[in-house]
Amino acid sequence: MIPPRCLPVWSGRAAAGSGYSPLEDDEDVYARSRYKETPWCSPIKVKHGYANCRTPQGEYYKNVLGTRCDIRCQKGYELHGPQQLICQSSKRWSGKVLCKQKRCPTLSMPTNGGFKCLDGAYFGSRCEYYCSPGYQLKGDRIVTCMDNKVWSGRPASCVDTEPPRIQCPSVKEKTAEPNKLTARVFWDTPEGRDTADGILTDVILKGLPPGSHFPEGDHKIQYTVYDRAENKGTCKFLVKVRVRRCVKLNVPDNGYIKCSGDGNNYGATCEFSCIGGYELQGSPARVCQYNLGWSGVEPTCAPMNINVNVRTAAALLDQFYEKRRLLIISTPTAANFFYRMQLGMLQPAQCGLDLRHVTVVELVGVFPAQIGRIGVKLLPPSLALQLRLLLRIPHYNFNIVVMDKHGMDKERYPFPATPAELFALIDNFPLRKEEMKLQAEIGQSCP
Repeated sequence: MIPPRCLPVWSGRAAAGSGYSPLEDDEDVYARSRYKETPWCSPIKVKHGYANCRTPQGEYYKNVLGTRCDIRCQKGYELHGPQQLICQSSKRWSGKVLCKQKRCPTLSMPTNGGFKCLDGAYFGSRCEYYCSPGYQLKGDRIVTCMDNKVWSGRPASCVDTEPPRIQCPSVKEKTAEPNKLTARVFWDTPEGRDTADGILTDVILKGLPPGSHFPEGDHKIQYTVYDRAENKGTCKFLVKVRVRRCVKLNVPDNGYIKCSGDGNNYGATCEFSCIGGYELQGSPARVCQYNLGWSGVEPTCAPMNINVNVRTAAALLDQFYEKRRLLIISTPTAANFFYRMQLGMLQPAQCGLDLRHVTVVELVGVFPAQIGRIGVKLLPPSLALQLRLLLRIPHYNFNIVVMDKHGMDKERYPFPATPAELFALIDNFPLRKEEMKLQAEIGQSCP
């Protein structure tokens, strides 16, 4: 066993000249140990965050000299300052840190709308968009500020998708005016109303405008209005025009009918006439009345009955007024060559004469041996003489006199006239073209 070393005994006083004190050495070791183990910098407190610290030797205290702390922020917060702090010999940390709440960009206010937020633009805040009346939201109605400082969802906008409103009048019913097939119809032009900004860009009418003359039947009227977003609103209504009508009138046998308007509408007038050789009996004109009945009496066309037992030539001619034209043939004797030639040419043209309402009157002989003839009816000698005197027809020469329906002396021939020549003359008489049109309508022609 090795004997213990003999150590000098210290009396508590330092050896002279050594410059070293055991006490001082012990105190220095204790001081250094205490310096490493006791807090040096103030404790780290990170609001809305935390610090993860490491000491040089792993001591208990986390804020001794040389301690390093990594700073982290809670979700929704971001670090402002260095990510690591060091406890320095100045008993201060190497920097300052702050966890600030994250903030998203300010939302844009949608045109014609707005938004409301629970917590402004900070993390976790929910904002709800809304639109003014007449507009609809396009995009996400609710957005949230996320941890990446971006708003969730799509940016919202307010669009005008609602069509403008327009109210048309109710059905317009109108009865045509007398003797007309149309009615003039008025209404107030409907006004459109836009539910958004109240501005309309165009109004289009499909159909006749108010104040127009509408024909019989149902007519669809449509108005279309457009707003600035090109939405359209439409309304429709009907214009009903009715024509009061009588029963259709029949054309009398051997006659014509000519009507105004549509022939049987309220106020229409129908006029009747007869073909050659017939005369009208009954009402010459009838009117369709409001009670849908015809005025007057139904007309008929009866065979013309010429009375030759009249006292004067004027009375005889009055029977033909506005009914028949006259072709008067005068000859001094039945053996006259021109007379016989004329009759020979007229006999085959009798149908053409009837179509033109022509009656042939023959005056044969010289008074007192004078006779007159209309078809098979003989005129008294005195009446035949009056007729020659009234019309100034020579007794001793062949003559032809053509008279119109009004008793006017239109043409005279001192020699025979061909049917073509006579017809060309008669077809140019007043009202003759109208007669020809009516004859064509009912299919009257010569075989």
